[in-house]
Amino acid sequence: MNILIAADGSSYSKKAFDYVKQHATMFGEHAEFTIVNVQTALPPPVVGRFSKTNVQNYYLDGYEKDMKPARQAMKAAKLDYTEALKVGNPGDEIAKLAQKGMFDMVVMGSHG
Repeated sequence: MNILIAADGSSYSKKAFDYVKQHATMFGEHAEFTIVNVQTALPPPVVGRFSKTNVQNYYLDGYEKDMKPARQAMKAAKLDYTEALKVGNPGDEIAKLAQKGMFDMVVMGSHG
C-alpha cells in the first residue's frame, strides 16, 4: 500500500499521524509512506523583491518547522518514509502528487 500523508505542523496534522501510528498494521508490512508538506507560494511581487536563494530559504525554513513533528511521529511509530516539499496551493499540490504518485490512500487533518 502506498500512502501519502500531508503535514503542516498543526494539531490536525498531529491527529493524522496519530491515526497512521494507531493503524499501521492495517496498511501492511510493505506499506510505503510519503510525507508531503506544501508551502504556500509567495505572491510574485514579493518574490521579485528577494533573491532566489532567500525565497528558497524561506520555503525551506517553513518546511523544516512543519516537518519536525511529522518526523518525530514517524520515528516513534518506527515507520520508514520519504519526504516531499511542494510550493503552491496546498489542496492543488496534494491532489496532483496523490494522482501522479498513484497513492492508495491520502491521510490528512481536517483543517490546516
